[in-house]
Amino acid sequence: MRSLVVQGQPKSSRSKLARMGWNSFIVAAMIGIPLLLVFGMELIGRGTVHETWTWLTADWKLFGLNALIVFLVFALIYCIIGSLVLSAGISALLLSIVSLISYFKVKLIGEPFFPWDIFLNKESMNILPLVTTRTALVRIGLVFAVVAVIFLLRLWVPRLALRPLTRVILGALCVFALYSFGVRAAWTGTLLDRAGVNEIVWNQQENYGTNGLSLAFAMNVKNTIVPKPPGYSEPTMASLAESLNEMVGTSTANAASGVKPNVIFIMNEAFWDPTLLPNVTFSEDPVPTVHRLQQESTSGYLLSPQFGGGTSNVEFEVLTGQSMSFLPAGSVPYQQYISKPIPSMASYFKGLGYKSAAIHSYEGWFWNREAVYKHMGFDSFLSKDGFRNPEYRGDFIADDEVSRSIIKEVEANDNPTFIYAVTMQNHGPYDDHRYGSDNPVKVQGALDDTARDTLETYVHGARDADRSLQLLIDHFEKSGEPTVIVFYGDHLPMLGYDYDVYVQSGFIHTAKSDQWSLEELKRMHSVPFVMWSNLDLPQEEVPVLSNSFLSAYVLDRLQMEKPAALAYNAELSKKTPGLLRNLVIDSDGQMYSSVPASAAADVEKYRELQYDEMFGKQYLAKYTGAPSAASTANPEEGGTGPGTEGH
Repeated sequence: MRSLVVQGQPKSSRSKLARMGWNSFIVAAMIGIPLLLVFGMELIGRGTVHETWTWLTADWKLFGLNALIVFLVFALIYCIIGSLVLSAGISALLLSIVSLISYFKVKLIGEPFFPWDIFLNKESMNILPLVTTRTALVRIGLVFAVVAVIFLLRLWVPRLALRPLTRVILGALCVFALYSFGVRAAWTGTLLDRAGVNEIVWNQQENYGTNGLSLAFAMNVKNTIVPKPPGYSEPTMASLAESLNEMVGTSTANAASGVKPNVIFIMNEAFWDPTLLPNVTFSEDPVPTVHRLQQESTSGYLLSPQFGGGTSNVEFEVLTGQSMSFLPAGSVPYQQYISKPIPSMASYFKGLGYKSAAIHSYEGWFWNREAVYKHMGFDSFLSKDGFRNPEYRGDFIADDEVSRSIIKEVEANDNPTFIYAVTMQNHGPYDDHRYGSDNPVKVQGALDDTARDTLETYVHGARDADRSLQLLIDHFEKSGEPTVIVFYGDHLPMLGYDYDVYVQSGFIHTAKSDQWSLEELKRMHSVPFVMWSNLDLPQEEVPVLSNSFLSAYVLDRLQMEKPAALAYNAELSKKTPGLLRNLVIDSDGQMYSSVPASAAADVEKYRELQYDEMFGKQYLAKYTGAPSAASTANPEEGGTGPGTEGH
């Protein structure tokens, strides 16, 4: 095999090494290393040798496909680096990091590592405080120790490089093959079909667990592109626009009072009602304001697309009326898709003469909010840097400080104000004793000491959030300025590894989310929302409502004219109020793991509307006479026109 060159040895040594079979060693290494790397990656993710071996032996074809993908990565690195041992070390380091990230993501928020997570940049650093436990550090230390040993082998093993021509040809073939897997080229599709691969798009944790990290990751690459719905076309959208024009009302303000009230949305970080935990009691009611409003005002439960993180995805649903159900699992629209003006509640209220303001007590760059809020039409954005000598609770700006900022914003405006506020105080993790040992609300029940400490820290923050809501209510009750407040959490809190508090209390029966019943899935995605107003609005209890339908619901309550797309949301929510990727709830409360046939046509129209607005030709705006996305942006934004169809 003249394709191999052993560098850095005298001629006599080269002859001796050749006799010892270095060429055979390289061939064996290029076969064996990918197999070992796949085993190591799966061991990191699955946690035990038994579980890893069970997966490996259950379907050798899946194991082989994972090994093939890892081989392509390793071989490409080998062609670039030119040293067998160094290439093995770099491959092990890279793939171990991917495995560790996926492991911690699953443990913390129930989602594996996706291709688009690579582009989160600074946001990815937010996970570091969550992986500093002793168990996590031991796992990380063992991985890096193994990688270090591989690199040390370079002291005894020669370079073992391929000939230049071989490196070029093999490297090009690896790039072609990896690209083919990413875009699901015809030959790779045939290969996967013959291997019996079942891509479980609606449950990515199960998808990764069944197919393996490397294969599932590769299959997800194609999902970075949102495909055009089969029925999407100009005639279809024109017909839909005609029916939507009939739905849109004519009222432009509160019909009962004839005034335009301030409309304040407060998305409180990880706010949830901890008293819903069974087998747990509290020394006092931690959220009395919310409980009172549930009895006196409009309230209910929102079906969040997230758990434990991904706040911006909830913002996306509420502000635009779009659904995460139609986008790739684990995607982040703020990072991936919103690069041009898009209609939102901010631009809607701005069109009615309101001042539209965003407030968030954290870094403005996080989740790309500074750019996205401009695209949405907000007039201003107050982020962490804009707060002057703010009050802190723990590591974050206090919820009370956000309430005071809301009051200042309203008082500073002559026109009515629309505010979308996001808090930060009660962000996880909750094992940091941020409030000291003197928790005002004591927890008792079926929890170990670690779980109890975690829950008490969370409850302290929830209590402060509840009081910050009362602070706002007290102000507007006194001022009398017409105001509506919509208060809710973005997702349930991440209470320990493996849903620790939820499992110990009996809220769910297992930490394996792919084994949850539909009822448990609903519980883990349902957050309370309450409305308060000093207007004469009727009381209503809403059993379930997806975040993407909340804006349409609020406009209905205020008897305000809805844009055509939100008018459709309002109608769809009457039939299918709950819509997640893997949980659909109809008006009778029946739950399904996917869209039932009776609702399929209506949900598909919703998907077409969303595609039209985000990626298509914006036919709806053309045929309804609604402002285009470009015209709803801030003047300085200009507008970049509609996105490329098929993006």
